[in-house]
Amino acid sequence: MKSPDKSESSESVDRVIHEIDGIQEYDNKLPNWWLYTLYGAIVFGVGYWYWYQNAGIGQSPLEAYQAEMDRAGAEQAMAITVGDATPEALTALSKDPSAVALGKQVFASTCAACHRADGGGSVGPNLTDDFWLHGSAPDKIFRTIASGVPDKGMPAWQPQLGALKTQAVTAYVLGLVGTNVAGGKSPQGEREPISAR
Repeated sequence: MKSPDKSESSESVDRVIHEIDGIQEYDNKLPNWWLYTLYGAIVFGVGYWYWYQNAGIGQSPLEAYQAEMDRAGAEQAMAITVGDATPEALTALSKDPSAVALGKQVFASTCAACHRADGGGSVGPNLTDDFWLHGSAPDKIFRTIASGVPDKGMPAWQPQLGALKTQAVTAYVLGLVGTNVAGGKSPQGEREPISAR
């Protein structure tokens, strides 16, 4: 082994592990950024293991996938194609709590501006009384929402909402019929009692 000269005296602080063909290998300290990355990965790994495996707080990827598949299956089961939007199918959909909940959300964000949040009507007609401009049968309500009434200022909502949300709004509106909310807009259209449907 060669004795270190003056230029190597500063490097001699690090211990030489071995030398091959004049090349010295030193036992250098690892850089701090590398050590912080390693320690951070270890802390993350322990936290990830604790969160998903040990404590059961978060959903595992398999559980998250299964929940998403269940939600998609429920939406698919709830969806009725436009050709199948029969009065019976829409009435059955109005008894499905998940469809009604979705319909209520969509109604609040798109319909409440004209029909009020409670369906009592402002610019648009009252949806809670027995008087209807375009019919109170489930398929007629669906058609009115889906195709709109352009000459009265109501847009066709199905191109924007899609079939599923249009049917969900129909299910929600079917639940509003006959509730006669206080302060509702005065009757418009023809009287169609609930028993007639």
